[in-house]
Order: sequence, then structure tokens, then C-alpha cells
Amino acid sequence: MNIRHAALIMDGNGRWANMRGLPRIEGHRNGVKRVNEIIDTAIEQGLQAVTFYTFSMENWKRPAAEVNALMRLLDSYLRREMERLHKLNIIFRAVGYLEKLPAGIRKLLAAFEDLTRHNTGLIVACALSYGGREEILHAVKDMIREGVQPEQVTEDLMESHLYTSGMPEPDLIIRTSGEMRLSNFLLWQSAYSEFYFTETLWPDFGRNEFITAINEYRSRERRFGALPGKKGRTAYARQRKKRVQR
Repeated sequence: MNIRHAALIMDGNGRWANMRGLPRIEGHRNGVKRVNEIIDTAIEQGLQAVTFYTFSMENWKRPAAEVNALMRLLDSYLRREMERLHKLNIIFRAVGYLEKLPAGIRKLLAAFEDLTRHNTGLIVACALSYGGREEILHAVKDMIREGVQPEQVTEDLMESHLYTSGMPEPDLIIRTSGEMRLSNFLLWQSAYSEFYFTETLWPDFGRNEFITAINEYRSRERRFGALPGKKGRTAYARQRKKRVQR
């Protein structure tokens, strides 16, 4: 099967550090190093999009010192990698409730999006201050504010109000560290996603295992409700395919 979009839940940074007797932030620092490797591999494998679950709404509940350290890491990464990724022709997207982020981070994210707006390569989405339930509520509130009537609400309209509007839905969701749950990530978008779970902690998840996950996905058969062995998809699945390819 062709894969357009892989989304990654980057879990296990803290455990990686604890296993080595290091501060938790060292796990996050080593985890950041894997991001560019995954981006380069996604380009090599011909993907259209890759999304990183970078900082969830729930992560705001962590100790202030850890949150501040994570924001500094993000700030450093954006300043260091923005030009390099632009030269790779990537299109950068920040998705989430960005208003909660520090003003300096928001400014960098906006600059990165503006710099890569006219590129034509891989979409790299960074889910920041992100929660799937919050995203759906945000979309509903937006439609209410616009005066949308109940009979006017469609899947297409809903998707146009999500943070990920314009992106293909994730074909494959990868979660590292052995946990087997979505953790409030892309709840609407993942309705027909395939999943790949691995015991590998995120700082150890690199190119080879990413390719293994992609190849496993390619070996599967997505039926979208059709019977095994049927080549044709349901009308519903065909409609969704058209939407994500627009």
C-alpha cells in the first residue's frame, strides 16, 4: 500500500534518561536528534507528510522546570534547523492550541511557516500544545461562531476547521516505548489509520526501524469496511480518498 502520511507519538524520553541515570531533559535532548533522521527518511521514502506529537495539552501539567526546559529545546531546534529544512523544500506546519505557547516560540513558528509556505516538498507538522478533544471542540466552536446550521455540518466542513486542515489523514501512526494508546492524538483523523507499536524508546528510534514500520504498513491490506480480497473500496472510502488528495 502507498503511504502518504506517518504520524509519530514520540514516547519514552524520560525512561531512556532514567535508565542511564541522567536527568529527564537529557532524554528529550537525545530525542530531538531523531527528528531530523525521521524527516530525512520520510523524504527518501516518498511520503507527503509526517507529524510529530511534540508537546501535548497534558504536558502542561508537568513540573514548570521541565516545561521550561522543553520550550528552550524547541526554541533552539527551530533557530538551528529552520534554514536547513527550508533548503530541503519542506512545508512546516504547527498544529495545536498555539496561544498557550510562549510568545517567542509562537514568533519562531510563524516565521518557519511563512518561510516554507511556498515550498512543494514534505509537509512536516509539529503538534504543539495539542489535544485531539480540544481540536474537535475548537472546530465546533468555530462553526458555531460562523453561524453554521446543523444541517450544513458535513465531514468536509468539520475537517476544514481542524488544525490539520489541508493535510492528508495519517495512514500510519507509530508509537514508541511499548505504550499502546493514542493519548488524545489525532482522534478525528485516525479513524482509518494503521498502527505500529514498538518497545523501542524514542531516543533509540531511528531510520532503520522507521523503514521497518513503513514496510510493515505497505504489506497490510486496508479494506475500509470491504470484504477481504475485494479490490474495490466502499463508496465512503473512495470519497475520503478524494478528500485527502485535494
